Amino acid sequence: MEQKPAQPASRDAVWTVTDGHAGNLRQARALALALAPDAIRDVRLQPAAPWRWWAPRRLPASGQAFGPGFARLLGSPPGLVIGCGRQAALATRLLRERGARAVQILDPRLPPRHWDWVIAPAHDRLRGQNVINVHGSLNEIDDRWLEAARAAFPALAALPGPRTAVLIGGPSAHMAFDVAAFDALAAQLDTLPDASSLLITASRRTPDEVRARLRQRFAGRANARVWLDGTDGENTYAGFLAWADRIICTPDSVNLLSEACATRVPVQVFEPERLRGRPRGFLEFLLGNGRVCALSANPVSAQPTPLRETGRVAALLRQRMPLESPV
Repeated sequence: MEQKPAQPASRDAVWTVTDGHAGNLRQARALALALAPDAIRDVRLQPAAPWRWWAPRRLPASGQAFGPGFARLLGSPPGLVIGCGRQAALATRLLRERGARAVQILDPRLPPRHWDWVIAPAHDRLRGQNVINVHGSLNEIDDRWLEAARAAFPALAALPGPRTAVLIGGPSAHMAFDVAAFDALAAQLDTLPDASSLLITASRRTPDEVRARLRQRFAGRANARVWLDGTDGENTYAGFLAWADRIICTPDSVNLLSEACATRVPVQVFEPERLRGRPRGFLEFLLGNGRVCALSANPVSAQPTPLRETGRVAALLRQRMPLESPV
């Protein structure tokens, strides 16, 4: 973390506190932007041993867990701190003890009483008086976000419709995804009767061998746009979501599914039966209410209701834990 002299923090300020991992930062920033878009500071943690092994549990001298820069920040806490992830859960605990109100996203694996509010996925089954359960993960996607993404990537509008966005994740503790799985997905994409254009992207967890096969199979096609990394130019993920008439998603990533379902277009899932463990609960919720269906099935609704939990959570926090200046 940057080494800067301590400054008294405004009690109106909102800090996001994460380990910098994209999934954690995205959720913390989404909630912060919904609460106070003009008063946000992002704090990236650099955890040190032995505290990083035990976070969010307290050890002696925990104020030094994230280095001298964070130790100085403890002397000037903000009005509200929003953390996401296990390392952040220790940081938000420490800042709360210094006077900040603390919101922790994801189950911290400790009793929720250590935070003012805990935002936990419903499929994690954490419950409590200060626990707000959400379906999936928090994100910024709403109608305004989609409109801005369309404006940022106008060239995608020229592709023939209907346009199908394909969001590819990777292997996880709850699902295997390898070249054979990708080949099965690609074979289904080749047989889609109404896929005039394919907008295909992958995640950081997509294996290199899958990325290579994806490029080989789709990058040269006139009806396909592929974005995998900086060699493909500007990241067009937001544009793909905004211009898609339909989205196909692998089931391994709660974040990908949540972002796909925040749009207003049908979402189909590649072989949902592959997914196991706790994330399966979220997928079952989406399947049960018709927000998604299997790729092998027809979409339940051509105009589905978007899944947008960030605004709901922000509204609850405004009611229950207002800052000194309203947000």
